[in-house]
Amino acid sequence: MNGIKPGNVTNSTTLNKLLLIFAFSCILGSCSKKQSASVIPPVIPPVTDTIPVQYGTPFGNMPDREDAAIYQVNMRAFSLQANFQGVIARLDSIKALGVNIIYLMPVYPVGTVNSVNSPYCVKNYRAVNSEFGTLSDLRAVVDGAHNRNMGVILDWIANHTAWDNPWISSHKSWYLQDGSGHIVSPPGMGWNDVAQLDFTNASMRLEMIKNMKYWVLTANVDGFRCDYADGPPVDFWKQAIDTLRNITTHKLLLLAEGKRDANFTAGFDYNFGFSYYGLMKTIFNSNNSVMLISTMNNIEFSNATNGQQVVRYLTNHDVNGSDGTPLDLFGGKSGSMAAFVVTACMKGVPMVYNGQEVGTPFRIVFPFTGAKINWTLNPAITAEYEKILLFRKNSAAVRRGLLSTYGSADICAFTKEVAGEKVLVLSNLRNSAINFALPFPLTNTSWTDVINGGTITLSTQLVMQPYSYLIGKQ
Repeated sequence: MNGIKPGNVTNSTTLNKLLLIFAFSCILGSCSKKQSASVIPPVIPPVTDTIPVQYGTPFGNMPDREDAAIYQVNMRAFSLQANFQGVIARLDSIKALGVNIIYLMPVYPVGTVNSVNSPYCVKNYRAVNSEFGTLSDLRAVVDGAHNRNMGVILDWIANHTAWDNPWISSHKSWYLQDGSGHIVSPPGMGWNDVAQLDFTNASMRLEMIKNMKYWVLTANVDGFRCDYADGPPVDFWKQAIDTLRNITTHKLLLLAEGKRDANFTAGFDYNFGFSYYGLMKTIFNSNNSVMLISTMNNIEFSNATNGQQVVRYLTNHDVNGSDGTPLDLFGGKSGSMAAFVVTACMKGVPMVYNGQEVGTPFRIVFPFTGAKINWTLNPAITAEYEKILLFRKNSAAVRRGLLSTYGSADICAFTKEVAGEKVLVLSNLRNSAINFALPFPLTNTSWTDVINGGTITLSTQLVMQPYSYLIGKQ
C-alpha cells in the first residue's frame, strides 16, 4: 500500500501485499500451540481494489501546520437547507472570517440499526449521505473552497461502524467479538449504536486505509480529522499516515481528535486541545490562575516536533451540546472574545465551530437537527472574529513567533516575535477591573493598536476593564 501512487497499481505493490499476507499468516501459525508442522496455516486473501482516478487538480496552496486556522461545519445546523448547497452558499463568508481550512463533519450514510441518528455511525465508508446531497455536491464544496484558497478535510471514523455496515455480514472477523462470538460495541464507552472494529485484523486495516485514500482521490480532499483517535492503536495510525503521505500529489493535514502524545509520533499534524479547553473553563468558572495556561502549553506540546501543533477551541459539536455555548462558559460576549484572543494567538492553531462567530446563544444539541444558525444575529461579534483571525493570518509572529509570557493570575500577557515583527497580547480573563503591574520588558513601550487603530502606550501600570483585551504590534 505504501508505494501506491494515484492511478497506478505496481508489481511491487502486489509483492508487498503478498509478503504482508504471508507474514500475518505466519504469525497466526506461530500463536497456535496445537498446530503441527504439517498443518498449513490459513491464508487471508488479499484485499483487491482499483485505485480511483484523481478527480480535479490537487490543491496547491495548503497551509503549513503552523499556519492553519480551522472552521468546523455541522451541515445539519449550518443552513436552512442542511446540506452541501447550504455550505457552498456561504463559502465567501467563511473565507472572509480569516480561516483557511474547512472541516466537514461526517458526510457518509448513517446506519439505521440500533441507530440514534449519529453522523458518527457510518453505514458505508465510500458513499455520500443523501441527506446532504451527492458526490457531485461534495466535490462542488471542495472545488469552491479551493477556488477561494481554502482546504477541506473530512471527518473520519476509524474505530467503529454502524451495525448495518456491509462489513458486519461480509467480514465479521474484522470486528471485536465477545467470548460467544458476538460483535460488541466499543467497550466501556456506552456507544451502543456502533460496532467495534478489531485492529489486530490486517485485512480490515488495509481496507480502512484504502477507504481514506479513496476520498483524497475521488473528492480531492486535503486531509482528515480523525474521530476518537486515541481509540485505534498507534501503529494503525502510523500505517495509515505513512500510506497517505505517499500520495505525493497532495499536501494532507491530519488532525487527531485525541491527546495521546504518541499521536505526534505516529505522524499526525495535530492533537486536539481537550486539556486547554478544560483549563479555560476552570479559569472562567472556578477562578483558577491564568498562569496555568503556560503550564498547559508545556504539557500539550511536550511530544510535538517539526511544527506539530495542538488545535485549540472554545466550542465544538460535542461540548456545545453537553457543556454550553462560549457565551455560557466564558463570560458572555465580552468574556468569550477575551478567551478567543488567547486561543487564536498564544499557541497552537485555532478552530471555530459554525455559529460561534455570530454569538449563537443556544446549544446545537445532538443529533443537530433541531436548530439553525442565524447568520445575521451579531454582526459586531462577527467583525471582531474577523479582525482577530485576519490579523493572525497576516502575522508571521502570531503563527510562528517565539512566545514570551508575562501574565499574572488574572491577566494573560505575552509577546510573540519573529524576523523583526513583534506582537503583544494582553487579555483580562476576569469579570472585574484589574490593575496589572507591567513587567519590565513591557514598561514604557508603544504599540500599534491592531483592533481599534491608533497607538497603545504602556507605562508601568495598566488598568484593564473586565474582559478587555489589547493586541499591539511593532
